[in-house]
Amino acid sequence: MSIDYARARARETMVEQQQRPWDVLDARVLDTLARVPREAYLADALRGLAYADTELPIGHGETTLKPVLEGRLLQALAPQPGESVLVIGAGSGYLVACMAALAREVVAVERHADLADAAQSRLAAQGIGNVVVRCADALAWNPGRSFDVICVTGAVATLPARFVEWLNPDGRMFVVHGHAPVMEAALVRRTVNGHHVEALFETELPYLAGAAPVPAFTL
Repeated sequence: MSIDYARARARETMVEQQQRPWDVLDARVLDTLARVPREAYLADALRGLAYADTELPIGHGETTLKPVLEGRLLQALAPQPGESVLVIGAGSGYLVACMAALAREVVAVERHADLADAAQSRLAAQGIGNVVVRCADALAWNPGRSFDVICVTGAVATLPARFVEWLNPDGRMFVVHGHAPVMEAALVRRTVNGHHVEALFETELPYLAGAAPVPAFTL
């Protein structure tokens, strides 16, 4: 059995045994997950674990998201072919690649320069040309534009107003918010009067740098 065939089978198994049982049923999302090679966005030593139901280290204490969480957030956001996407936390570049397969263009920000460079290189190696990865801290950065879809790959204690302001009218954002160990994944929609938050499911993620709860002072 060739390595390419084995990895293709692993992707199929991931879709059938992880995504579908977790109610990821959108055909476009499942097709994307079945086609984008997750192993191409990992270090060589980790490629054999590319489709395991776990986070994987990518450096600086950061990890990938679990595949099932990636599937759920892609389904919730449902990026369309004519839409623009912002990914806050480019990580390995894999989720960015999935967004790029579904949308018109993707801008991704990553605060670690080496991770940003690696993600851009991996995306280019896969022939993905509708993505730009920028090295920036999203809590201090200004994109100078707005987006139809925003995906926040780290948790926030409270939703930053600046993220909502970056959404186009009727735009939507996936974000995990709250205090560990009980956090809530939510879909935020930009409305005429502000925004609406729809609870999706409970989960837990590491906080974005600078977005953790302020420690409470006790006597």
